[in-house]
Amino acid sequence: MTNYALAEVPASQAPRTAEVSRNTAETRIRVKINLDGTGLSRLSTGIGFFDHMLDQIARHGLIDLDVEADGDLHIDGHHTVEDVGITLGQAVQQAVGDKKGIRRYGHAYVPLDEALSRVVVDFSGRPGLVMDVPFKSGMVGTFDTQLAHEFFQGFVNHAGITLHIDNLKGENAHHQAETVFKAFARALRAAVELDPRALGSIPSTKGAL
Repeated sequence: MTNYALAEVPASQAPRTAEVSRNTAETRIRVKINLDGTGLSRLSTGIGFFDHMLDQIARHGLIDLDVEADGDLHIDGHHTVEDVGITLGQAVQQAVGDKKGIRRYGHAYVPLDEALSRVVVDFSGRPGLVMDVPFKSGMVGTFDTQLAHEFFQGFVNHAGITLHIDNLKGENAHHQAETVFKAFARALRAAVELDPRALGSIPSTKGAL
């Protein structure tokens, strides 16, 4: 676990940050992000492997990420993982703002030993998830691999993005999941990056996203 801190950014660019809380009868979630960070994280969801995956998003997406989750883990991890996805999606949507100057699209291929995944992101304003990840195991530690889909579905619904995730190769479920989350982080980083040639403009012929 690392301590959360906002990274310094040039005075000409205000940091794109957000803090969002979600409280229900099933979970209490708080997410704090800085899209212009350095990859620092503080993560506490009660699911060790899920914390490991969120750390991949922070580190490889260069997003400072602080997540606190208190969920009904005595039932299972479903509500916690899904609601973290929802809350993180809301935070990203707030932090990215009106999307002026962002590159909008991002993609990444990431390998880990025998596993290889591809993730493509579009900050389209239209939620959509296409995910093809044939996990070789139902569990990694205490993390149900089916919940990877629930996390990303919650994220896209509330971030307003189109997301395509494909695990192209893989025999080890840990490796499959890690390549997916790392590729997502890299694609997200590319999509929200500010394009110095297009600052102040919306990356769409419609003029709105």
